[in-house]
Formats: sequence, structure tokens, C-alpha cells
Amino acid sequence: MSVRTQSPEPPESAGAAPHRAGFACFVGRPNAGKSTLTNALVGQKVAITANQPQTTRHTVRGIVHRADAQLILVDTPGLHKPRTLLGERLNDVVRTTWAEVDVIGFCLPANEKLGPGDRFIAKELASIKKTPKIAIVTKTDLVDSKTLAEQLIAIDQLGKELGFEWAEIVPVSAVADQQVSLLADLLVPLLPEGPALYPEGDLTDEPEQVMVAELIREAALEGVRDELPHSIAVVVEEMLPREDRPADKPLLDIHAFVYIERPSQKGIIIGPKGKRLKEVGIKSRKQIEALLGTPVFLDLHVKVAKDWQRDPRQLRKLGF
Repeated sequence: MSVRTQSPEPPESAGAAPHRAGFACFVGRPNAGKSTLTNALVGQKVAITANQPQTTRHTVRGIVHRADAQLILVDTPGLHKPRTLLGERLNDVVRTTWAEVDVIGFCLPANEKLGPGDRFIAKELASIKKTPKIAIVTKTDLVDSKTLAEQLIAIDQLGKELGFEWAEIVPVSAVADQQVSLLADLLVPLLPEGPALYPEGDLTDEPEQVMVAELIREAALEGVRDELPHSIAVVVEEMLPREDRPADKPLLDIHAFVYIERPSQKGIIIGPKGKRLKEVGIKSRKQIEALLGTPVFLDLHVKVAKDWQRDPRQLRKLGF
């Protein structure tokens, strides 16, 4: 078993190494630290993170620019046993993505023993023969060295049981910024040679409107009871610069709807006397202003879209 704790040796050959560019995809159970890792590698927030599982619904691409390579990170939803049409669609997105990337990083938290969910994903990975697979042990800041060592052995064993070899096993902590750049060093050699695929300075190819909706949804998820995370969808109806503003004092008007599935959930989102919705607005507005680099007026409304997770027509309308 080869566990990486230092960078690969550069090749001895004379001359510069060829430039590489390609796609890496992080997979793992919901809440395995995939989005946090994506943000850490990119160096800026491009994927929403929340401490409830199943927060990622769009395939966010984060772009890591290096002198020797461009690494495009595809952050897919967590693969899980689906209970709704939305769940099935999310799983289809995951499998399609796996087939198209150059390398797959399987995120396994250091602080949780391997479970049926991990085996379910590892089995799926075993059937994808050609793509190299790296095991990324996340959240190492939460465990001692003995627990980490046991987890590394268990992960190595899991690959052997299913008949495949990990290209690398690398422990990281995105929160404590441990071994994050090492992970990038290990992913790069697995990419094909070629020129950069995105312009310097681009950090994601998500449309701004989608990213704004995700930031609002992240703020709306915070502190909500467990039954709500899957029921929230956000659609940004319009983003328009306010007219008649002086050039040095621009203001962007954003009108957005927070959709939930049942009328009873409306009160939870809005809160007593609208307090909770106001907090969601304040929190997400700060994040949106940081993302877009301009002052924002955010107009939020809550709407009921009955059982939208099970209704194909509503799923389409909400962008799934």
C-alpha cells in the first residue's frame, strides 16, 4: 500500500515537462467533504458546503490554474440509494460524469468507519476499468494518528477486495490546509497532455445566476431541521443593474424565489415575524457581493411547489 505524504519526485529529463489539462471528479458519500476540498484546491468558494448531506445538486466545476497544468474539478452530488425521481436523476448525473473524467478521487472521511454507502460507491467504481482512482482520506484533522492508520489500511483492503488498485491513497484536511497542494501534485500527472481548456482567471464555468441561487440555498439550509434540506430549491428570476445609479455607486437588483414542497414548511423558512428569511437574506447577500464584487439588493420570496422532487415537470422548471 502506498500512502502519499510528500510530493512525487520530478522527472530527471532535461527540458520543461509538458503542460497537462483535464478533468478530475470527486465522489463519495454525501457529506464526505467533497465541496470543501474543491473550494480549498481552487482557493475560493465555488461549491456550497453545509453540514447536511446532499447539498450539492449541480455539477460544479472548479478550475485550478498551475504553471504546469490546468486541473478542472467536477463536484458531483453524492451517490446514494435514491428514494425520489430527483434522487434517480442525481445518480444518473454522477455515473455520466465518472465515465467522462480523466481521474476519480474517492473521498472517505477519516473520522467515520467504512460503511455500506462507501462499499456501494466502491463497487460502482470497480466497474469503471480505465479511469485511475485515488483514495482521498478527508477530515484528517478530526482524528489521531492511530485512527488514521486504521482507516488507510481499511481503504487499501477495500480496493483489493473489489479487485482494483488505488493509483494513490492520500490523507488530507481541507479545513487545516494539510496536504491539499500535495493532492493537486498527485492528480496532475494523471491528466492528458494538452493546452489549458479555460482562460486564466476563470475559477468555475457555473453561470453566475446558478452560483447566486446556490449561495441563497446554502444560507437557507443553515440551522433548518433535518427534514428540510432536500425540500429547498432556489431559482433566481432576474439579476439587473439598478437604473439611474451613478457609475461609481452601482447596485444590482436580484429577485429570487425559495421553493419548498409543503405549506407547513413555509413558516420554518420565514421564521417568526420574517426573522429567519431576513437572516438568510443578510447572510447570502454578503456572500453574493463577495462573489460578484458589487453591492446587491436582494429580494427573496418563499413559494410552495408541491412535491417538486417527485414531479418531472417541476424538476425541469427548477433546473434538474
